[in-house]
Amino acid sequence: MKVLLVSATKKEIKYYKNNDLEIIITGIGIPNTILNLTKKLSEATYDLVINVGICGSFKKHFKIGDVVEIINDKFSEIGYEEGSNIKEFDNSFKIINNFNVNAKTNLEHVSSITVNTVHGNKDSIKKIMTRLNPDVESMEGAAVFMVCQHYNTKCIQLRAISNYVEERNKNNWNIPLALKNLGDLLNQKIYEL
Repeated sequence: MKVLLVSATKKEIKYYKNNDLEIIITGIGIPNTILNLTKKLSEATYDLVINVGICGSFKKHFKIGDVVEIINDKFSEIGYEEGSNIKEFDNSFKIINNFNVNAKTNLEHVSSITVNTVHGNKDSIKKIMTRLNPDVESMEGAAVFMVCQHYNTKCIQLRAISNYVEERNKNNWNIPLALKNLGDLLNQKIYEL
């Protein structure tokens, strides 16, 4: 099986010890992910793409450090403002911004949003929770799903929770724990996927 491991940063896979998977570091954010993963998948075919990284959780029942599998991801900012509300374009515009995949692990299965700007303001957090009620957010996930869907490539997204989505306070984050847990999972479970 030919597998591509996709991460936005080297830091997010620093605990991955095996060297037998091909790896691409796309860079942070939607544009970097789409550009670099599209280039990669236009040059080679893979049986599976595994997208890994950290994320913020909107839900407090998850623990910081938990690793989850994203089975639904959505670009949250594609749409238009109508008064104080954000609306999505109707189907006539043929904009696909919501992606669903079949679960492939026994991890907690969650929904995510992919954002250009991570949330850190009480008002914007409340609005996104009311509008979409996501479990977690990242800056790359839906972009990976979109590119993989275009190339008809199976994809899985695994994310470790590094923080809760709240007013920005890095003292409450635990990126080292999230990275260690993500690396441990990859090293133990990668061949079961």
